Amino acid sequence: MTIRSAAMIVNAQSRKGQAQFDEACAALEALPFPVDAHAVHDPGTLDDIIKAALAKKPDLLILGGGDGTISGLVNHLVGTGTALGVLPLGTANSFARTLGIPLDIAGAVEVLRTGKRKRIDLGMIDKDYFANCAAIGIAPQIAQSVPHGVKKYLGRVGYLSWAALQYAKFRPFELTIEDAGVRRNVDVVEVRISNGGFHGGTEIVDEARVDSGEIIVQAVTGSFKRRLLKNWAASALRLAARHDDTVSFTGKALRVSTRPPLPISIDGEVLATTPVTARIAAGVIEVIVPA
Repeated sequence: MTIRSAAMIVNAQSRKGQAQFDEACAALEALPFPVDAHAVHDPGTLDDIIKAALAKKPDLLILGGGDGTISGLVNHLVGTGTALGVLPLGTANSFARTLGIPLDIAGAVEVLRTGKRKRIDLGMIDKDYFANCAAIGIAPQIAQSVPHGVKKYLGRVGYLSWAALQYAKFRPFELTIEDAGVRRNVDVVEVRISNGGFHGGTEIVDEARVDSGEIIVQAVTGSFKRRLLKNWAASALRLAARHDDTVSFTGKALRVSTRPPLPISIDGEVLATTPVTARIAAGVIEVIVPA
């Protein structure tokens, strides 16, 4: 792996971004190539800054932030030939976990120094790329309603506390999957549209791989929301029971509908509403992973 130049963009609005930007810059001094570093305090300027960075054609673009930051910006890398480096500064860091990247700055920078390029897939919701996992159910309900600053200042504890409040309002729903003209209806309590195995920092969709060439839609079935708690607990504890109430659909492109229509959170950000087409963009970017 030959890297001659790199740019780093850190979302300083992510939970750890502002506090750890200086630490990241210090760690990057150990790399054998120059890094043009930017801390972005206004998320509205992220797209323009990444476009300006990519216009200089760096070999590597390091994105520092949470899953939402990476997923929202990763589309800019498609077709550029610039590899992605991940600096996990978010709450769950599911994409970094999927790739096997350490969650501390020193470990993540060491992967940039000694790692290898790996070509991976991206998921798509209609025409929008995403890195790891989209969800239908309680996750977007939480994301839409969580007060500003809860994730940033209280981390996973604050986020889970808010989730408990939203659980009381949550209702199961009906999922319809269409694949090559074949329809299947299922009563469900959660749906995960996965390119990677981790969701919310926990490995949930075991069969999902970033280089499989297929999208996976996993549903937690049932008409009672307590099944969701059971599945979450079994997944967190890595019990075989985590598979008891799930059904998975796999393909290149799947039409996903719900009754009623529901919002979709894409790597933590609510960006779509059912019905949508979930598909895979096979091998469209390269990322630096542990050697």
